[in-house]
Amino acid sequence: MSGVMLVTMVLCFALTVSVAVSIGLAAVLGISVGKLNMLVSVKEMFSAINKFPLAAIPFFILAGNLMETGGISRRLVDFAKSLVGGVQGGLPMTCVLTCMIFAAVSGSSVATTFAIGAILIPALIKHGYPTHWAAALQATSAELGVIIPPSIPMILYGVSAEISIGELFIAGFGPGLLIGGGLMLYVFVLCKRRGWGRDDGVGKLPAMTALADLALIAGGIVALWLGNRVIGPLLFAANHDERTLDRYTDLVGITAFALYFVVLSLIPALRARLNDRAAYALMMPVIILGGIYGGVFTPTEASAVAVVYALFVGMVVYREIALRDLVAVFRKSALSSAVIMFIIANAGLFAYLVTRAGVPDAIGQFLKEWLQSPMLFLLGVNAALFVIGMFIETSAAIIVLAPILAPVATHFGIDAVHFGIIMVVNLALGMITPPFGVNLFAACTVARISLDRIISQLLPFVLVVLTCLMIITYVPPISLFLRDIVYAKGG
Repeated sequence: MSGVMLVTMVLCFALTVSVAVSIGLAAVLGISVGKLNMLVSVKEMFSAINKFPLAAIPFFILAGNLMETGGISRRLVDFAKSLVGGVQGGLPMTCVLTCMIFAAVSGSSVATTFAIGAILIPALIKHGYPTHWAAALQATSAELGVIIPPSIPMILYGVSAEISIGELFIAGFGPGLLIGGGLMLYVFVLCKRRGWGRDDGVGKLPAMTALADLALIAGGIVALWLGNRVIGPLLFAANHDERTLDRYTDLVGITAFALYFVVLSLIPALRARLNDRAAYALMMPVIILGGIYGGVFTPTEASAVAVVYALFVGMVVYREIALRDLVAVFRKSALSSAVIMFIIANAGLFAYLVTRAGVPDAIGQFLKEWLQSPMLFLLGVNAALFVIGMFIETSAAIIVLAPILAPVATHFGIDAVHFGIIMVVNLALGMITPPFGVNLFAACTVARISLDRIISQLLPFVLVVLTCLMIITYVPPISLFLRDIVYAKGG
């Protein structure tokens, strides 16, 4: 049965059948060959998507599209350019930095490619950068959308391997900063060598503008802290138990935070500044990630908060989203969500049949026998995942492989969260490698070039990310340092 499924799936891939249909067709044939009741397909496909954490996926996709339409992404570009745009090669560095910030709320690399690429690819071309190089840079930088939390693949890994999504999220910061820093260093050196980007600082805002935005955000964080840690306990500590006190102090902190921005908006000069600059846009990741790690809401609830905040900022503050725009945004988000959910449903059925056939146990036993040390296991898994990621969509690969490989990693003493980060970073490379790199197609669409033109520029970028992947693989503290502080073990 498993052999028929594998051959069918590979054949469908070769014939360029979509990933979801290839996996689903292979699973249906597997059911027929195994003489199982076809109702199994309905049950397992429903079970695969009937998981509460998966509700975060459509919400994060919608939040990303609202950010793109509502002017948030444009203001993030202006902010990043004011920080790094003044140096030679500052514009491509702006591309990387903006993708890192946008990644902190979108959760999707494709959404990042379209939202940021629509602004920066034309800007890079206008400043004399080759079109195919600009598209390759954007596609690679957008990969950070699934590494820096929140991340849809991390949600899928957490669900598939039964690992805390919150721990996975915070473990993604170190690898994301490493890869982003590596890409910025590479483009800076390359631009120096080739003489590109000497006029990248033209039209950029002063660096003090970005620092002023950060100061406004810092003020909001201080107001939140005072409300939560000082005012709230003074008001409620005497009359409530600890659990009720936590709820009330959270409410006081959020109220103080909101009042801070209400007061600022009442000052005409500051209101104009807030509406024109990136402070509200930058506050979005602070609210989402701060809320998750502050215990105010779960990662799944955070996705809904991201939608509400993006909608409020886009319609009320920046006023760049009209009611008529919402239909197109909702339609685009629904289609993207449906595609991912269809992949998850089919991959869930495929994983069930593969597990039923004993393939995970066989693979696990094989790996234990042939790869005798954790270092060899990680090297072998990285090589396999790199090849797999080139042909199978990231979400589908995680759903199928995480239940197989995570127990083996645990057998070798590898932290499950660390292994999840390795899987996500590695499979994310598939988004920028032919033949099925979704970021490549998105970047080519924005740049209006054919895929063959971008491929020649990809190798250096892929090597930079691969180098970072090896460092992440063999230096676990990069992923686990923050996790161990926030989720203190034994504490």
